[in-house]
Amino acid sequence: MSAQSPIAGVLWPSSGNTAAVLRRAAILAVAGVALLTVSAKVNLQLPFVPMTLQTLVVLMIGAAYGWRLGTATLVLYLLVGAGGLPVFAGPTGGLKPLFGATAGFLFGFVVAAFTTGWLAERGWDRSVGWLFVAMGIGHFIILSMGWAWLAFGVGLGVGKALIVGVTPFLAGALLKNAIGALLIPLAYGAAARRSN
Repeated sequence: MSAQSPIAGVLWPSSGNTAAVLRRAAILAVAGVALLTVSAKVNLQLPFVPMTLQTLVVLMIGAAYGWRLGTATLVLYLLVGAGGLPVFAGPTGGLKPLFGATAGFLFGFVVAAFTTGWLAERGWDRSVGWLFVAMGIGHFIILSMGWAWLAFGVGLGVGKALIVGVTPFLAGALLKNAIGALLIPLAYGAAARRSN
């Protein structure tokens, strides 16, 4: 199946001018980093990994931007945080979150944005049901990578990593999937009405 333009491309089409394309990409990436930063501040502190709104924003960036710009935005977010700006939950910045308990989740964000964006470009973002599945895959990636790092990188072991790094987030993941799966198709509907 050929790639389709994600909602960001529908609402703000990319022109043929290279400078305009780069400017658009930069604006969207910076806006995505800002949204991720705000979503990190809405958190519930848990013993190892805080519960935030970030996974919803990560998956919506992937679905809205597509895999290329979505992945680039998440990489930029990690680079900004690694540079010391307090963009991560806490609020914290620097290298510690990228090597501590949250590392698997943070790197999982990049893979999840890539996957969700790739599926969105194949039409999965046009339907509530398919987008729910795409975002479910994204959540699975984030939680799996977070669990694996806690279990083996941090050394919590398989069982404890599951208890502290996966179980508390399952209900929230379902709710975030539902919200994201409703919002993107609604945006397509609004765009279609605007063009008529």
